[in-house]
Amino acid sequence: MKNVKQACLSVRQVFGMGLLSFTLATAYACEPKIKKRKTAPLIAQASINDEKESNNTVKIALLLDTSNSMDGLINQAKAQLWDIVNKFTHAKCGNDTRPKLQIAIYQYGNDNLSSREGYIQQVLGFSNDLDEISEKLFSLTTNGGEEYCGEVIQTSLKQLDWGKNPDNLKMIFIAGNEPFTQGKLNYRDATTNAKEKDVIVNTIFCGDYEQGINTEWKKGATLTGGEYIAIDHNRRIVHIDTPYDEVIIRLNSKLNGTYISYGSMGRSKIRLQSVQDTNAMEMEEGVAIKRAVSKSSRLYNNSSWDLVDASEDYQFDISEIEKEDLPEELKDKSTAELNAYIKEKKSERSSIQREIQEANKKREAYIAKNQKEGSEGELQNAMIEAIKKQAEKKDYRWE
Repeated sequence: MKNVKQACLSVRQVFGMGLLSFTLATAYACEPKIKKRKTAPLIAQASINDEKESNNTVKIALLLDTSNSMDGLINQAKAQLWDIVNKFTHAKCGNDTRPKLQIAIYQYGNDNLSSREGYIQQVLGFSNDLDEISEKLFSLTTNGGEEYCGEVIQTSLKQLDWGKNPDNLKMIFIAGNEPFTQGKLNYRDATTNAKEKDVIVNTIFCGDYEQGINTEWKKGATLTGGEYIAIDHNRRIVHIDTPYDEVIIRLNSKLNGTYISYGSMGRSKIRLQSVQDTNAMEMEEGVAIKRAVSKSSRLYNNSSWDLVDASEDYQFDISEIEKEDLPEELKDKSTAELNAYIKEKKSERSSIQREIQEANKKREAYIAKNQKEGSEGELQNAMIEAIKKQAEKKDYRWE
C-alpha cells in the first residue's frame, strides 16, 4: 500500500447508497416447489424478466476502494444506503410511473483479491434485494492493494447487464483516493466504453479537491458527463435524536411480524432480514431508522420469499404452493384459510407502513428545523446531488 495514504477513522453514519456475487436470477436459484406449472407466477425469474423490459429502471454500480485507508468510505456505504433508497421512493418518471432500482457492488484495491483479476471483485450483480445489498456491504473489509480505476470501470461494464434501453438511467459511482491513472488499462478507454453504453461515470475522490483534480479523478467523470466530487470520507456525522425515533423502531418490529416466508429460500431470507436490522442498529440508531423507512416503501419488495408481496401478482395462486414449503403453523390450513390469513397480514402491513411514513415525515421536519448546515453525510450528499441532476435529464422528477 502506498505510504501517501492517510490512516482512516471508522465512521458510524454517513453514506447513502449502498448499495456480491451474481445477478438476481442467480441469487434466487433456490425456488419452492410448484404443483402446477402454469406460468409460475411466484418464481423470481418472472419478475427479473419484467425488469429487463422495463423502461423505468435505474441501475447504479458502486465501485468501492477497499484498501487500507478506506474503512471510513465503507462505513459510509453501510450507513447511508437507505438514504438513496428513500430518495428513489419519491421518484417519478415522465409517464407518471415509479422507477425500479437495481444496485451492483464491486470492490477493488484489496490485497485479498486476485492479482490476476487486477485486485477487482464483483461483490453483487444488479439486484433489487435490499437486504442482500446491505448484507454484501457489511461483508466488505479493507486491506492494502493496488487501485486500478480504469480496469474496475471496464470490468463492471463487461460483466453487468446494463441493457440497451435508452430510457433507463445507468450510473457508475467509483470512490477511492489513489491516482485515477493507475493500472495498465487507460481510464480513457474505459470511459469511452461507458459512454457508448450510455453509462454515466461519477467519481468520488476521498481527499483534497485539488488533489483529486491533479490525479485525474475529475477528468474521469467529465469524459462521460458525470460529476466529480471530493469528500472527507472519515468525517463523523452527528445523529439528531427526535421524538419519533423510538416510534419508528417499534413499528419496524411489528412490520417484521407481517412477513410469511415460503420455501427454503424464505427461511434463510427472513433470517437475513433480521440480521440486517441488527447490523443497522449496531452501527447507529439513525441507520436503523432509515432502514425501517426503506422497508415501509415500495422498493422493499420480497415477492420471491414472502407470500404477502407475492400475492400482489395478478397470477398469484396459493394452491400452487406445496404444503411443505409453508411455515409449520400454516401447513394444516385450507386454501380459503390461507388466503384470508395473507389478506389479514397484508392489511396489517399496509397500516404499519403508513404509520412509519407518517412518523418519518414528522421526524424529517424535526431534523430540518434542528440540523446545522453541512451536518449530513459527505458521500450521501455527493451521490444524491449527482443522481438528481442526471435523473432529471432522463425526465425523472422528485415528489
